Amino acid sequence: MMNFRAGLADRPTYDTTERDWQIKVNANESPLNLPPLVEERVMARLSRVAFNRYPNEETTLLRRQIAQSYGLSEENVWLGNGSSEIIEKLFFAFGGQGKKIVYPAPSFSMYEIYAQAAETEGVPIALPGDYRLDAEAFIKTVQENRAALAVVCNPNNPTGNYIPREEIGYIAAKIDGALLIDEAYIEFAGESASVLLGKYSNLMVARTFSKAYGLAACRVGYLLADRAVIDMVQKAYMPYSLNVLSAVTADIVYQMRDEYRPRIDMIIAERQRMFERLSGLEGLNVFPSAANFLLCQSARAAKLYEALAAQGIGVRSFGNAVRLENALRLSVGTREENDRIFQAISDFMAGR
Repeated sequence: MMNFRAGLADRPTYDTTERDWQIKVNANESPLNLPPLVEERVMARLSRVAFNRYPNEETTLLRRQIAQSYGLSEENVWLGNGSSEIIEKLFFAFGGQGKKIVYPAPSFSMYEIYAQAAETEGVPIALPGDYRLDAEAFIKTVQENRAALAVVCNPNNPTGNYIPREEIGYIAAKIDGALLIDEAYIEFAGESASVLLGKYSNLMVARTFSKAYGLAACRVGYLLADRAVIDMVQKAYMPYSLNVLSAVTADIVYQMRDEYRPRIDMIIAERQRMFERLSGLEGLNVFPSAANFLLCQSARAAKLYEALAAQGIGVRSFGNAVRLENALRLSVGTREENDRIFQAISDFMAGR
């Protein structure tokens, strides 16, 4: 008989099962692959990789480049396999038996899973009907629970809400513990909280290459934080945790991130266009978003999901998840994809 860790069987699983969708807008991925010039330089750089060596030089170069762009030192940056791994390690570093971590709900579903894995009590604070974070209520919950870590996803996934930088600074100033801002979608929103790092030593910012820069396959993210935080968090990592292929690719992408500006602008414009068109459909409630997706609610959400799937369109359904009942999330695709998605939804809502 296999003797697994106590409680492991009861932990939820993040389902990554996929179908061969004609239009795939269920995972908040970029609808576009690497820009041609970026791809050319990535391939040229990969041809010079020393595959027989551990990725020391490559990760150092990437950390240094990221640090310089933020006016920080290399010691203020740490890399991970996507920002998801970074968040997991932070839950481990700040959590443990008897510790509490506070985060809004609904938000990124992995927060709950990471809390359980870190043997930490997760304390979700319910967002109101419009899903906007109440800063005072959040601060009160953090302080009353003496939370070791508070987490805010900004913009929030899956609701799309954006919290102004000034409000994040206010929260950081009012709580005693660490504050992590999960900025996986910040490129589509506005100002990053990273400029506040010098003012609040308890503030940390997690970023990713997976969304705006279309590197979901490479799994690269980074943490910006005080050097004392980085020194402790890196103890939770295995040596050479980021592979050289991902590090090299991310390094080129970051050097050439201006190549992505037109794509990001396109996603923002398409998000607004889809919001306006979908908002005009009777029976469908669409929430404003500052990310690369839209959250929609309908009493007929389950059947709408099935109708879209029958046409090869994959969207995210939340089933009976608390506060996300009858909700579907649609990533923003290309203009052509979005037109097909809108037509399919419009036809369904009109009974055609």
